[in-house]
Amino acid sequence: MEVKEAVMVAKRHISDLFETEGIRNVGLEEVERDDGVWLITIGFSRPWDFESHNLFGMAPDPPRRTYKVVRIGDTDGEIMSVMSHAADIQRMSPL
Repeated sequence: MEVKEAVMVAKRHISDLFETEGIRNVGLEEVERDDGVWLITIGFSRPWDFESHNLFGMAPDPPRRTYKVVRIGDTDGEIMSVMSHAADIQRMSPL
């Protein structure tokens, strides 16, 4: 599987998997191929990630993003897993 195909598979899978959550701004963040497995990081925003008001006339902060790593088998294109990226886990951590 070529890199462009792996990215398309990952983006399509994320879009389908999170369809009911109304995700937006789906985009490629990182690509890695390791031992016959593609690790494709896809970023996206959910509706609740957008600032809903504008206090004191200031511009709202850019939307937060969620990052998911999609593991895809190189030879068969099978989705092996979808996991949170380290940046997502770090952001959710209270430390």
